[in-house]
Amino acid sequence: MLKPLINWDIYEVKTKSSSITQVMLRGRIREFCLESNRNVLVENAEDSENTVRFAVPSGEDVSKIKKYLEKILPDVYVEKIKTSIGNPVLSKIKVNLEERYNL
Repeated sequence: MLKPLINWDIYEVKTKSSSITQVMLRGRIREFCLESNRNVLVENAEDSENTVRFAVPSGEDVSKIKKYLEKILPDVYVEKIKTSIGNPVLSKIKVNLEERYNL
């Protein structure tokens, strides 16, 4: 039996000057969410420099994730870039444009 499709909100993580690479940020976000018993998807962005994207089920509060990121990267900013996306691809946002594809 199929379960209902999960819709996800997508966020971008960037910094003003700190490097996001070489600090194991994806794994740190994943581990933080595992310890917090939260669902999360996390990937490096291929279409934007020094950017990591994460997604949480639509409508969930991300303030604790933001606070955690601010603790490890003082110049970080987190922005919601997409709302309620089914089966999102985080590495390239344009892949999520449903009108791009025909079945």
